[in-house]
Amino acid sequence: MSLPLASVRNTVIHGDCVEVMRRMPSTSVDMVLTDPPYLVRYRSRDGQTIANDDRDEWLEPAFAEMYRVLKPGSFCLSFYGWNAADKFILAWRKAGFRIVGHVVFQKKYASSKRFFEHRHEQAYLLVKGDAVLPEAPLSDVRDWEYTGNRFHPTQKPISLLTPLAESFSSSNGVVLDPFCGSGSSLMAAKNAGFSYVGIELDAKHHFTAGLRLNASALEGSK
Repeated sequence: MSLPLASVRNTVIHGDCVEVMRRMPSTSVDMVLTDPPYLVRYRSRDGQTIANDDRDEWLEPAFAEMYRVLKPGSFCLSFYGWNAADKFILAWRKAGFRIVGHVVFQKKYASSKRFFEHRHEQAYLLVKGDAVLPEAPLSDVRDWEYTGNRFHPTQKPISLLTPLAESFSSSNGVVLDPFCGSGSSLMAAKNAGFSYVGIELDAKHHFTAGLRLNASALEGSK
């Protein structure tokens, strides 16, 4: 059964993102803003894990579908695990994306320590086809704001994602996050004035994302 965009606009869908996106129309979204599993077998200090972070079979099919549903000339901004960069880059290029930028988010603290103190996150900017340059380009080194990971073990700050949505989506656009976690990217899209579609495999995080977005809708209606 197909999923017309109008039926899923401003919703969070519980399910496997590859299966869900296969039901979405081609060239129907204006930006992908996503934070997929890093392929690092992540385990937080309190024992939380990330679904599918221990396998990579989903990687190429997921980005192939993102490319298909994205409109020509539109952007995908994807976080990634630096120690699996080769796998991500191969998947992006195999899908058809061009790499046009890289952004580093610098932290004031070390999230972990091994050979180095880990004090940054990173994302690549990808494009489908040719794209218009932004009038006021953002810096590719940006400050990180710690969220406390209250809603998700690898929670990204809304304040960091909002200017990215503003810069790389279009007026009245629809922002898609196939790995939306607790919904921070969707909140950022909403703050920037865009519609959104979120997909999340983990039932707990899907529930949290819905609560956060519904709470923000109620707050905005007061």
